[in-house]
Amino acid sequence: MGLQKKYDKQTSKNSHFFQSLFHAIDGILLIFLEERNIRYHILIAMIPIILGFYFGITTIEWVMIVFCILLVLLMEFINTIFENIVDLITEKKFSLIAKNVKDIAAGGVLLVTIFVVIVALIIFGPHLIDFFNEGALL
Repeated sequence: MGLQKKYDKQTSKNSHFFQSLFHAIDGILLIFLEERNIRYHILIAMIPIILGFYFGITTIEWVMIVFCILLVLLMEFINTIFENIVDLITEKKFSLIAKNVKDIAAGGVLLVTIFVVIVALIIFGPHLIDFFNEGALL
């Protein structure tokens, strides 16, 4: 974990705001560098952003799209936290309970992703129907 720098042995509370901020930034960078799925989510999040600009969606639709993207990313953060805690506790040895915890956390990500797809269909469905009915691809 190259991002942990000089703080990797810190056991006390952060001494100032900027120390806390740097730890938070380290955590964000760490998950983006080490977790493949979050990179996939970011890549897939580009689709509704591009469609939103193309179709000129409303402000409230933008709020929903941004909220949904953030929700998926946060769920992936939570899933990664559970995976890391389980690996730490089990020392990466198999345990049925550990497997269940990881599966449940991954299931949470899946449920949120399904919700987000439904929201995207509600927002973009009418635009896409009009797009294809007007023969915009021809």
